[in-house]
Order: sequence, then structure tokens, then C-alpha cells
Amino acid sequence: MKKAIKTGKKSLPTIPKFKNEDEERDFWATHDLTDYLHIFKPVKLDFSKLKPSTKPVTVRLPLSLVEDLKIMANKRDVPYQSLMKILLAEKIREEFPSV
Repeated sequence: MKKAIKTGKKSLPTIPKFKNEDEERDFWATHDLTDYLHIFKPVKLDFSKLKPSTKPVTVRLPLSLVEDLKIMANKRDVPYQSLMKILLAEKIREEFPSV
């Protein structure tokens, strides 16, 4: 028998306790989750720390510049392509402080 939560206007259904996964599977095969959304609390999601999408680009650089980048990157113990992104981002922040 279904239990229900009384709200004054109408009774809202509750999710029963299941003895096993088969019983739960049978229940959800004949019931709609949207009838039980009142039971769940909203979850606040924070997507601010997700990595931004990236796009590969081809840039032709003088070999000496690439070698110098690799030396600088080795001193900082980072991959040279990562160092390139860091240096580009720093320069862009200098030009556009509000970005």
C-alpha cells in the first residue's frame, strides 16, 4: 500500500522501501519519477571550475623561438605548449585588464 504526504490540498506519493533491486526495478517500471520530485531537494551546481573549451591552432614560429620556449619551460618544469598559453594569457591580461 502506498503511503502519501498530506499537503492540505492533496496527498503526494512517497517512495516505498524496497527489499531488493528487483522489487525496486519492478516499481520504477510502473511508476514515473516526476510524480515523486517533491521529495528531492534541489542541488546547487557550480560549473565555474570547469576547463574552458580549447581549439587547436597552427602557428609558425622561428625554430630559435621554439628552442628558447623549451628552455624556459624546462626551467619552470612545465610543457612548452603550456608555457606558451601562460605567456599569451599574461600578455592579453596586460592589454585588456578587464578580461
